[in-house]
Amino acid sequence: MYLALLVIFLQCSELYTQERVFTFNTVEIKVQPSVKVKNGAPMSIVCHADISKSTNFQLKHNFTIFKDGKLVFMTVSDKGDAQYEISIARSSDTGEYECTVEAGGKTKSSNSLHVWVTGMTKPILTAEKKEVLEGEVVKLRCELPEEVPPLYFFFRKIKMNSTPKEKLVFEPYRNFSVVEFSVEEGDNILQFDCFGRRNVKLEFESSEHSNKTLVTVREPFIKPTLNAKPSSNITEGDRIQFECSTVVARMRDIEIILQKNRTILNSVRDEKLLKYSAVATLEDSGEYLCKVEQGRASKTTKLNVVVAELFPKPILAASMNKLDENKELTLSCSISGFRKANFSILRKNSNGDIWLKNSRNLTMRVNVNDTGSYICKAEVKGIVKESKPVRINIYAPVSKPTLSVVSGLPEVVLGKPLRLICRSMTGTPPITFTFYKGNEPKKIVINDTYATFLDENIRQNDKRGYKCDARNNHSSGMKTSNILNITVIVPIRNASLGSIPNGEVEDGSETAFLCSVEEGSWPIHFRLFRKTDHEVLLFEKIEHADRVVWRKETMKRQDTGTYYCMASNRANVDVKSHPITISVILAAWQKGLVAAFVLIAIAGAVTLTLWWFLCKKKKAKGPSMEMSGSALATNLTSEKLTRQHNDGDYYSGSGYIEDSENHMKATDESKAPVQKGTETVYSEIRKANNDSVENRHSRIQGHPDAT
Repeated sequence: MYLALLVIFLQCSELYTQERVFTFNTVEIKVQPSVKVKNGAPMSIVCHADISKSTNFQLKHNFTIFKDGKLVFMTVSDKGDAQYEISIARSSDTGEYECTVEAGGKTKSSNSLHVWVTGMTKPILTAEKKEVLEGEVVKLRCELPEEVPPLYFFFRKIKMNSTPKEKLVFEPYRNFSVVEFSVEEGDNILQFDCFGRRNVKLEFESSEHSNKTLVTVREPFIKPTLNAKPSSNITEGDRIQFECSTVVARMRDIEIILQKNRTILNSVRDEKLLKYSAVATLEDSGEYLCKVEQGRASKTTKLNVVVAELFPKPILAASMNKLDENKELTLSCSISGFRKANFSILRKNSNGDIWLKNSRNLTMRVNVNDTGSYICKAEVKGIVKESKPVRINIYAPVSKPTLSVVSGLPEVVLGKPLRLICRSMTGTPPITFTFYKGNEPKKIVINDTYATFLDENIRQNDKRGYKCDARNNHSSGMKTSNILNITVIVPIRNASLGSIPNGEVEDGSETAFLCSVEEGSWPIHFRLFRKTDHEVLLFEKIEHADRVVWRKETMKRQDTGTYYCMASNRANVDVKSHPITISVILAAWQKGLVAAFVLIAIAGAVTLTLWWFLCKKKKAKGPSMEMSGSALATNLTSEKLTRQHNDGDYYSGSGYIEDSENHMKATDESKAPVQKGTETVYSEIRKANNDSVENRHSRIQGHPDAT
């Protein structure tokens, strides 16, 4: 029975669980009456949950409404709707609204909805003072109650018959702002107002203007009065006096300033009157300004003054503006239509003008140091006027110029530019230098003491010399340098190396090396190298020729290797020849000696064989046969030795070039052809050192073919 009840209970529980199944379809949020609501009107935020259920059962709903991510409303209801009521909508209620519903452990949120409460509250403006003095400030406060920052505040200063002055202040964190306006000269009755502005969804919305606030302004002092005595017919030399005065309400911190063209002439503090006097000059004509200041308040008055000219500026005349040193110069000072004046003549100087003479005229013999600017001054009734400066240039003659190469030596490498410098040690600048190549002018330079010229057209056979002349404004005219002849250095071109014998050289023989160049200026520095495992300098010599011969008297087996030569001159370019290979082999006499030893060994072997044979036969035949056999052996041995002496080609190891060459022709003719150019090397060596060859190799004279 109990088991049956348990089964029934479990089945009922399962049926009950199956009946309470539900799911959220949607959660929606909307605004009544619309998403745009006027400021001050009521509005409702409605959240609706659409839920599907397995059966009709009660479900608790937890509604939560957010504005801009912040919680603003929460309620629990059995119904699928919740409503957030706002009786008076303000602009602060503008924002993004979102609804979240939680039921039975399940949660779902709506999409966000933007609500805009249009219109802003009217701002409230207050002024710190209702009455101020000129120069003071008016402090204003504008507030937008019930509005939420960030906000923009606009303040306006309104003056009669003028455009309002406006100031903008951005307030990111508060709904009010404070600003100050200065009270300026001429401000009497001022009005101020303000309005606000905010940004909603990239659109600006402005509030209406605040109440107007009235501020009255009082003057701390009256506008100053400026007078000049005498007021008219002022002439240079007259004493002129200025007076500037004002009436002040409070004397403290009052200041009066007199200016002309931004220059302050005089000033007083804590006084109502300023006086200033001076002897009038023509430069005193112009506009004068009297300014009264107290705190920030400032008032000005202007006065225009005209001063008549007493006499014109003097004129300084010179007998000459450019003249040679040791010549006479006359300076004369005059005033047009006016003769009664005190004159003086001076020379301008950066440290102060140098007085020369109190006179209308000055005559002096000049030197170069007298070059400069001169003026004269004239004085009448205490008025001093200065003439325009007159420039006087005194010239010393130029010295004979010197022409040289900038690099030092009077030479240039072919293909490189030539830089020349022309100097004149004395002479008043500017000096005009002219460069010539031959008689053709190439360049004109104006400078102080020297000039340079670059010739980039250098030719090998150009025989024209260079010169320069110098001249200035001295009457002596131009001076010409000596002619400068330039050596053109031709760089080395195509170095070559040859040898006799060529290729294979007998051990102990002499070898001649010829190093030559196709082109290049003398002297030429020749160097000969042998290259085996490393380079070895064998010979070097400086020759005033395009070739050099070096003889190595005795060649050894260790002299086998690669040879090359290098040539250079003052062009400082090393030119390397193609390498040649020399192999040192056994000499002919050494070969003959080896052959002789071999033949002797063979003959000895043959003799011993015959002797053994004869001895064996003698034992067999007797004494007669022994004697004949002995004679036969002796004859055979003698014959062999004779043939060996006559057939061998012996040399005493002299190592002469011709003998070696003949031997090489005799022994190697069938092996390989002679290297190309050997005849040329022979002829060059014979031409370079013919006498030496004849003296040292007299035994070759009967063999002309050896060369």
